[in-house]
Amino acid sequence: MKNVVAVVVMLGLSLMGLRSAANSTIARPHLCSFDEESFSCLNKEIQEMPTDIPKNTIYIVVSENGHLLQISDFSFANLSSLTEIIISKSKNLAIIHKNAFWNLPKLKYLSITNTGLKKLPVFSRINSVVKNFLLILQDNMHLQVIPTNAFLGLSMDSELDISDTNVSLLPLSMLKTIQSLVAKSVESLKILPSLKYFPDLIEANLTYSSHCCAFADFRRNRSKRLPVCDEPNLILLLPSSFYRDYCEERTEVICYPKPDAFNPCEDIMGHTYLRVLIWIICVLAIVGNSVVLLVLLTSRYKLTVPRFLMCHLAFADLCMGVYLMIIASVDIHTRGHYYNYGIDWQEGVGCQAAGFFTVFASELSIYTLTVITLERWHTITYAMQLERKLQLRHAAALMAGGWVFAWLVALLPALGLSSSYKGVSICLPMNVETPASQSYVVLVLLLNVSAFLGMCACYLGIYTTVRNPHALAPLTSASDTRLAKRMAVLIFTDFLCMAPISFFAISAALKWPLITVSHSKVLLVLFYPINSCANPFLYAFFTKNFKRDFFVLASRFGCFKMQAQIYRTESVSVQNGVWVPSPRSSEGTIYSLVHMTYKH
Repeated sequence: MKNVVAVVVMLGLSLMGLRSAANSTIARPHLCSFDEESFSCLNKEIQEMPTDIPKNTIYIVVSENGHLLQISDFSFANLSSLTEIIISKSKNLAIIHKNAFWNLPKLKYLSITNTGLKKLPVFSRINSVVKNFLLILQDNMHLQVIPTNAFLGLSMDSELDISDTNVSLLPLSMLKTIQSLVAKSVESLKILPSLKYFPDLIEANLTYSSHCCAFADFRRNRSKRLPVCDEPNLILLLPSSFYRDYCEERTEVICYPKPDAFNPCEDIMGHTYLRVLIWIICVLAIVGNSVVLLVLLTSRYKLTVPRFLMCHLAFADLCMGVYLMIIASVDIHTRGHYYNYGIDWQEGVGCQAAGFFTVFASELSIYTLTVITLERWHTITYAMQLERKLQLRHAAALMAGGWVFAWLVALLPALGLSSSYKGVSICLPMNVETPASQSYVVLVLLLNVSAFLGMCACYLGIYTTVRNPHALAPLTSASDTRLAKRMAVLIFTDFLCMAPISFFAISAALKWPLITVSHSKVLLVLFYPINSCANPFLYAFFTKNFKRDFFVLASRFGCFKMQAQIYRTESVSVQNGVWVPSPRSSEGTIYSLVHMTYKH
């Protein structure tokens, strides 16, 4: 009897367990569902793909699966009717095994979006025979690598969309087959493969406008027909690929975004003559100002105010030469392929440094020229009032302010607080889209124009003073003409340097551009660095004091010993003289040591 009771109890417990399991199965919803021709896995709790996908499935949707970590091999295998696969909104999906897609002959649409993938699987086992295959890979922000053989299994006439990913290189194996390339918001894709890998591309929607320049130039070159294409008997003997590549009528690739006015489809130096001139000018500026600095800094004579100011001017002009050399070097390196280098160049440290150099050099040079002119005017106007003579400490304070001013003006675009050096290939702050950038450009240009007008006024005052018959050493008609000519040269070089740049730049800043960026490069090469090349000659090489310092320095190395001795003798022979104002126009000879003469 006890045995019978035990058996009954065990049977009861078993029935209760079965009922509980059944209830549990009914209470838990099925993670994936099949509805006629579609198979969907929309539950957030799915951890792996099921292996029992019906063979007659046409559509597969895998979405909103936060626990899905990987898709195993043969998850989508031997589905002969399958045409579309959508995998999306699975942030933790990091791995899709290489054989996950296997033998899907009718697949024409594959979308893998908004996942955590870092590397794509290989699609070579899909074996789809459908043309116009569409592959969507957008919104995979962690995707960095696409294997080179990832798309070997896809058919011709395909479309590739890798928007909103972190891909830096395109797979060469598929580029020959795609007709449409979409790569919007892919900032890491800065270099395109060789254009020979895009023989069938029709449309491209990219991140950077400079890349569209490559496709435009490429299509124009490939559109030329060869004479053999007009020989029907001969063309039949050639492979079909030859006819496709060299005989088919082709149109230019439809590409977006279009290049804007600030970044036209050209190299940094758009013309050969500009490429030659910029090297000549930068060599003259660097060599000339380096010689000036070397001679002045190694001179054994007393450091005077003109010599001190000339050192600052030479350094500023040397920085301008460095800027031109940077631009010329990058132009040589990127010639013919600037569309592939433009992004890294304009957004990199090199362009920021070049822009800082040129703005700092330009402002410091203009400031120093203004101080030199004011010092000359002050010295000649108040020649007999020695207590009002400008001392070296005064000049040092003025130049300290100039350095701070030039530094701040150059630093603002680098920090993005006003305009920007990134806007154009020549790294000048030409962006005036915002009120802050517009105000910055207009203010700097107006300050430069004001400095030029101030220099003109000072030179006019100097000329008026030395022509005064009651002056200490009045000019003769010959010296009057000579002084006028020298001052005219100084003003004319300043005018050539500043007037064209200021006029066109102010008009552009006021939203009335009169020239394009391409034309502005002519101003950059021919007018912008004029002072940097001319200043060593106007303010140093043609002055007697600089010649003396140069020959004395050269004599230390065994050169020009006779000339150096002549200058030393002249310096000793005038010890009985006194300093009087000199009408010479060179900055290095504000004073001449001559014997005092009086008119009776």
